[in-house]
Amino acid sequence: MKSVIVGTAGHIDHGKTVLVKALTGIDADRLEEEKRRGITIDLGFAHLELPGADGDTLRLGFVDVPGHERFVRNMLAGVGGIDMVLLVIAADESIKPQTREHFEICRLLSVRRGITVLTKSDLVDRETLEVVRLEVEDFVRGSFLDSSQSPIIPVSSIRGAGIEDLKRALISIAADIPARDSTNLARLPVDRVFTIKGFGTVVTGTLVSGTVRKEDELELFPSAQRVRVRRIEVHGKPADQAVAGERTALNLASVSTEELSRGMTLASPGIFHPTTRIDVELSLLESAKPMKDRARVHFHCYTSETIATVTLPGIQQIAAGDTSFAQLHLAQPVFLLPGDRFIIRQFSPVVTIGGGVVLENSPPLRTQKVAEYSEFLKAVSQSPLLARIEFAGARGLALAEVASRTGRPPEQVKKAAAALPQIAQIGEFLILKTAIAALEEELLSAVDAFHKQNRLLHGMSKEALRARFPRVPLEVFSQVLEMRVKEKKLELAGDLVKIPGRGVVMKDEEAESQKTIEHAFASAGLKVPAMKEVLAGLKVDRTRAQRIVTLLLREKVLIKISDDLLFHKDALNELRKRMAERKTKAARIDVAQFKDLTGVTRKYAIPLLEYLDREHVTRRQGDERVIL
Repeated sequence: MKSVIVGTAGHIDHGKTVLVKALTGIDADRLEEEKRRGITIDLGFAHLELPGADGDTLRLGFVDVPGHERFVRNMLAGVGGIDMVLLVIAADESIKPQTREHFEICRLLSVRRGITVLTKSDLVDRETLEVVRLEVEDFVRGSFLDSSQSPIIPVSSIRGAGIEDLKRALISIAADIPARDSTNLARLPVDRVFTIKGFGTVVTGTLVSGTVRKEDELELFPSAQRVRVRRIEVHGKPADQAVAGERTALNLASVSTEELSRGMTLASPGIFHPTTRIDVELSLLESAKPMKDRARVHFHCYTSETIATVTLPGIQQIAAGDTSFAQLHLAQPVFLLPGDRFIIRQFSPVVTIGGGVVLENSPPLRTQKVAEYSEFLKAVSQSPLLARIEFAGARGLALAEVASRTGRPPEQVKKAAAALPQIAQIGEFLILKTAIAALEEELLSAVDAFHKQNRLLHGMSKEALRARFPRVPLEVFSQVLEMRVKEKKLELAGDLVKIPGRGVVMKDEEAESQKTIEHAFASAGLKVPAMKEVLAGLKVDRTRAQRIVTLLLREKVLIKISDDLLFHKDALNELRKRMAERKTKAARIDVAQFKDLTGVTRKYAIPLLEYLDREHVTRRQGDERVIL
């Protein structure tokens, strides 16, 4: 069964709601005030099933929007998720102000399919109807509703004339509408919140992507609250799941109606985050005034609405009818994804002036020149995944980050990246191959510089080398380093990194003496010998012996904790573990207890405790230590 969302658009009292009722049998005006005043104030919903062009069932969900200028903000809350539009124009009034505004809104939201419906055709004669048709043809010429590709159908909703023609046109156009991607991560902008007795909290909306099943956990944005789906209805019927493109009602557990409102979004949990800053491509209508840098506007996207400040990179204003990159600073956090279409309305008086598309929902802090960043945004609009990975450089992009910025599951991201020969995957990160090559050279250069500056050391510690590249993920750093080692461009000796043939070259007796010193301290544990005793048993002279000790200290194989006490690193690491185990039993320890724990005398206990204080393993309080 194919599902298509159809929205109405048009001036007040041009018969949108009556038309929907004639098509579906459902009165979309649900509010008492709407029935009393005879106008649509808020969004209304209806549904219809027709035989599809391919023999399957076509499920149409209708979103009926208000036409009065005072309620355009409500109209915007409903029109964002539609697949096609019925532009409703009364034959006895022709094109009116909200006809134009609603039409421009649909264009700005990139609605690509629709039908122009001339309602109340029974109230005018044939000649007048033909004049109105010609006016409408001229009005929509060159747009997605151009009469060369989209029909103009006269109807009488009261008498039923033209309704069957309209249904046939709906079937024909719906056949060309691609199905929304139900394999993407789920996202449902909330347009209604209410309570049903016996069931509790219910929200409705158009599921714009993904699939939602009963008992699924979803995350509510912008609050990040987790909720559970107890029951699902699709187009008014109970269902086990809802898929992208369907009008969906969700009965939610763990949340009250007071915690929900129109403008919130339900989405797959643990992936997304709301934002207050977005990079966009922004277009102004021909009828708009020029927009200056730092202008404030009303921002609408799907069902959300907030105030935004427009920052224009490198220019002072956007002229009417022009398009430019911009950054919008939102007054409230909103859940948005690249590709989302939005509308902006003038701050005062409130009229529609433009719209555009979100390019980045997590803009990086701008460190480039305006021209460079504009090139990046241009690249994002053309090849989103490649441009973002290229911009990330050696930092790469985690699959989870790509998912949060695109709405695509990690498996889809992997598949898309695999099709791009410029990109490599390292663990859970995607990175440009040229960035990997550059990082390899930077690693080699860093080790080479270390050798030149430290001629008395074997090599650079892996920890010190890692610190040179703080923005590079550990997973990426480790694998790139490993690649250089396999290529024999670098060598690993324990925790040391060196260039083959570089570093301190020891004679046989010096290498043997180094092993003797290391073994003496490693085997002693915390009851270390005096250094002079160890050196006395070596085959090398005192000068060379002292040089070896210096190397071991610089390489942090031996650690000096007082003037005359040195310990092997493994012994001190073991001591840290024992202190952590002790903390599970008691958070405090005194000198006597420490001596019992370690088996050392006071000569060693006091310096060791002072060392632990310096390392923030313990903190002294009176005669005791608190284990941190």
